[in-house]
Amino acid sequence: MNRSLLSSLLLAVLASSATAQTIVPGPAGQAPIPVKEDLSEPKRVPGEPAHVSEPDYGMDAKTGKFKHPAEVPAIPGTRPFKGSLDYLDQNTYLHNTKVEAYQAEMLISPYHSWQTTLDLDGRRYMIHHEKNVYKVYDITDPREIKVIASKNWGWSNEFGPLTIQWNAKLQKNVAVQCYEVTRFGILKNKYLPEEAENVAKIRNQKIFRGFRVFEVNNPDPAQWKKISELPLDPYSPPDKFPQQGSGCGEVPVYWGGKYLFVSGAPDDTFANQEYANFLYNEAQMAFDLSDPYHPKRLATWWVPGARLGEEEEYRKNPRVGKKTAWMGARMPLNIPRDPEKGGKYGYAAMGGMGFHVLDVSDPARMKPVGKLDMPVSQAGTEGDNIDISKVEKSGVVYYSGYPLNDDCYEPYKEIYSIDVKDPANPKILNTLPRPTPPKGAPITDYCQRRGSFGPKRSGYWHQPGTPSDKYLVYAFYNAGAQIYDVSNPAEPKIAGYFVPKTVDPKVNLSFGDQTHGVFIEWDRNLIWVFTNHGAYAVSTPLLGAPKFDLKR
Repeated sequence: MNRSLLSSLLLAVLASSATAQTIVPGPAGQAPIPVKEDLSEPKRVPGEPAHVSEPDYGMDAKTGKFKHPAEVPAIPGTRPFKGSLDYLDQNTYLHNTKVEAYQAEMLISPYHSWQTTLDLDGRRYMIHHEKNVYKVYDITDPREIKVIASKNWGWSNEFGPLTIQWNAKLQKNVAVQCYEVTRFGILKNKYLPEEAENVAKIRNQKIFRGFRVFEVNNPDPAQWKKISELPLDPYSPPDKFPQQGSGCGEVPVYWGGKYLFVSGAPDDTFANQEYANFLYNEAQMAFDLSDPYHPKRLATWWVPGARLGEEEEYRKNPRVGKKTAWMGARMPLNIPRDPEKGGKYGYAAMGGMGFHVLDVSDPARMKPVGKLDMPVSQAGTEGDNIDISKVEKSGVVYYSGYPLNDDCYEPYKEIYSIDVKDPANPKILNTLPRPTPPKGAPITDYCQRRGSFGPKRSGYWHQPGTPSDKYLVYAFYNAGAQIYDVSNPAEPKIAGYFVPKTVDPKVNLSFGDQTHGVFIEWDRNLIWVFTNHGAYAVSTPLLGAPKFDLKR
């Protein structure tokens, strides 16, 4: 049977029930796809958490639930336990969801990607990108996806996370794009003496470390006009190399007006970082883009202890010395309302340095207001994403990290509900429920399914339309996309899910980061689910009937 026919049959089966819990089996008669194990372990360094063995973690045969280890080092490769599947699950699990489209060509990396949309001349385009590659799709009708542009630089940092917004002053769409140092492929463990040369190589990389601003009149980034750039390093002009610091590394926050917020280390003093393959402790930074041709620096805020010379404060953190925790920001401040339009508070996930509330009503004078020291949970990233889509109505934000070790060989990464009604005294309200497989699945816990299990992110702040007051959608790696009902913050529950097969062997056999992203078109009731084998457009009756055009 040819592949297109198989895809058609799959979509027909998946479309058969949008509300019941459904298991769609993999292709009949197909031999199980064996797991290709990678049991390698890196050289350990003094201070790292010790490895643990079963039964200190693993499956409880009586309950069918997995016990996570309390603390472990960061490791690459697989870590199977008694009860792990020795094959790659080809089943698909659905509840209150329906697949509207699937496209294997919507794949740029099996590990991670960013997404940005642009509405232009009555069409909607998606720019799907990583640091060395992008593809542009016409998604006006998501059932008829067209790839209209693409570029691949090979191994490089030529393309970074971006946002596109309408600039009323210029009467043009404007893109702001971030660039940072190379995070993978050069340095594995800065604590090993033999890696000193690689540490120096990153410090001395002759690459731009900051943001660029473009005029956008075409969905293809190759056609954009660069109008300005600014390194995060305040001591370096854009054309002087090497620049100091990390550059800015995640999707920038910019509404098209005066203010821009990014995360990043502006110079090499932001260096108190436990994580083995990263050299910087990233801060929160604000810029003035009232003239997009001449951006200006406004302010930098960091957690005390982040910089060289602040070691006394840094050592108060229980993670210090274990060489495992990510310290500092990944993502910029999460701000529910533009300060130009009355926004007052921003929320920062600062990795192992906790949750923070900042007063951003005057971005040139950002002020800390409240904080929470979060429970220790290493390995893995402990504080990465904050969903602020419900905070203005409920007073609650949702804070999470994400797993980095495969096979659940690390503490589970909770999604914390944090009450910020009193910004000076934020409080953990509860955690969102841990997803479980449906009855009839070959597993009783997603840890058995192989790869990573835990939350990644709930999409990005620039998803089109107005977010639901009731539902949150998280990418959950091997548990697919999970839909939470948080209409009663005191009693959150899972209301739906779409969990695709672990891999498509015709695409690749990389099964670590299975569903690593979601992007929600709130204005069209569509959830894009990005996996290691392509992307799915998914609808759910929880959000309402999907729209397959741009008519309002």
